[in-house]
Amino acid sequence: MAEIRAIFFDIDDTLYSTSEFSQMARENSVDALIHAGVNIPREALLKELSEVIAEFSSNYQEHYDKLLLRIPQETCKDINPAVLIASAVVAYHETKFRHLRPYEDALEAFKLLHSKTNLILGIITAGLAVKQAEKLVRLNLLQYIQNDAIFISDQIGVSKPNIKLFLRALTDLRLKPNEAMYIGDNPVNDIDPANTIGMITVRNRRTGRYTGLEGKTRPNYEIHNFYDLLDLLARDFNIKVQN
Repeated sequence: MAEIRAIFFDIDDTLYSTSEFSQMARENSVDALIHAGVNIPREALLKELSEVIAEFSSNYQEHYDKLLLRIPQETCKDINPAVLIASAVVAYHETKFRHLRPYEDALEAFKLLHSKTNLILGIITAGLAVKQAEKLVRLNLLQYIQNDAIFISDQIGVSKPNIKLFLRALTDLRLKPNEAMYIGDNPVNDIDPANTIGMITVRNRRTGRYTGLEGKTRPNYEIHNFYDLLDLLARDFNIKVQN
């Protein structure tokens, strides 16, 4: 039985449903554009926005600028484009304020692991530094995560699935690979690199987002919620945090 000293988590579609939230936020931003005067059917505008995001990536900072360039100009004539963009951005961020929450069982697991163990709880995630950090702030999980155990690809200069991102976390915290567990949902970006360097891997199948995708390696464990995680920690690693 390996002695675990640290558990690292992915953020997106692991600690909360990124897919569901993103869809809700996009729909709300489109509704705001229409309310502000854009005369395009909702589904058509949403489809165009989805194409912009697919083409320029979710981390692009000017989705709505590009969206306004792509739609017929007569659909929003006489409306200041800055007002339209601001309306969409405000709607998107208000959705974050109201709805960006961790899974309830994820929050409970963090509380229990933080209060009843000496485990290092950390993050290994790919994305823009402030954007990923904002998610941790809004998810209200920072109080349970060790300050020096947050590794964001944009800050490291290495992104998934490059094993150097995972090795950096181990090196900085002076951990052996078999002393660290990594939990993520993507078999290629999360499980394969962590397996390659010898970490204990857990694939979170909660959202089913990558159901048809398989990596080159198999995870050590699979879970569908964080109660499953607590069960396997108690069963296989003698880490018991529940009565």
